[in-house]
Amino acid sequence: MRSEMSANVAAFEQTIRSTLALAETFDEADWARPTDCPGWSVQDVVAHLASVEIGMLGEDAAPGHVLAGDPAHVRNALGRIVEIGVDARRGRTGPEVLAELREVLERRLAVLPGIDPEEPALAPTGNTVPYAELMVFRTFDCWVHEQDVRRAVGRPGNLGAPGAERARRIMTRGLPMVVGKRAGAEPGQTVAFEVGGDLPFTLYIEVDGAGKAAFVDHVAAPDTLLRMDWETYMRLGTGRCVPGDVVVETAGDTALAGRILANMALTP
Repeated sequence: MRSEMSANVAAFEQTIRSTLALAETFDEADWARPTDCPGWSVQDVVAHLASVEIGMLGEDAAPGHVLAGDPAHVRNALGRIVEIGVDARRGRTGPEVLAELREVLERRLAVLPGIDPEEPALAPTGNTVPYAELMVFRTFDCWVHEQDVRRAVGRPGNLGAPGAERARRIMTRGLPMVVGKRAGAEPGQTVAFEVGGDLPFTLYIEVDGAGKAAFVDHVAAPDTLLRMDWETYMRLGTGRCVPGDVVVETAGDTALAGRILANMALTP
């Protein structure tokens, strides 16, 4: 598990450094641009990354700060906690929050090699996982937010990075639930996802006689086919868009395909 931990930390570092390098080029207008995260500007996303990593060090990322009510985009208790760290930095400049992210990254990288990969840690899902697995979640979050920033400023990139592969792992786990429970696929139905672009893959899901959906190795003639590029898959899976915003090719049971696409968001 030590090698897995090292690989996950390297992926985490790569995406944050990619974000840092990108943000070094921003002007004042870039920092203020809205992102696909409701209520958050580019600066807010960078502030979020910094405040979470400060919290991961066991420090208070917003000492004494209190939200003045709940903003409309805060939908749950976790969102409120996260918002405090962002809101506490809204009086700063973009370069100031960027400097904080750079500084906390170095402190995190100094600490991470000494953490036991099997040390129990609380994942965002609410369950306990080994610390090596927690770093998959941290990389997922940081990479997805890098992409939020890149879309906001119109500078795509890093879509095939190691962080993208960790994001795929997290988003893919919930697909059987999307197909079977949310979209209501019937027993015996099969679905194929063909994803192209920077991180291509194909996944097959089959619903058994009891109505439980699960991954299978291959389906020769799936009842429903959904074909899209990797960035579209990521945006749908993270709730950054609705099906009408993107191009997805479907075939077979297109009604089921529509229900799947409408329910693909797996992050709150």
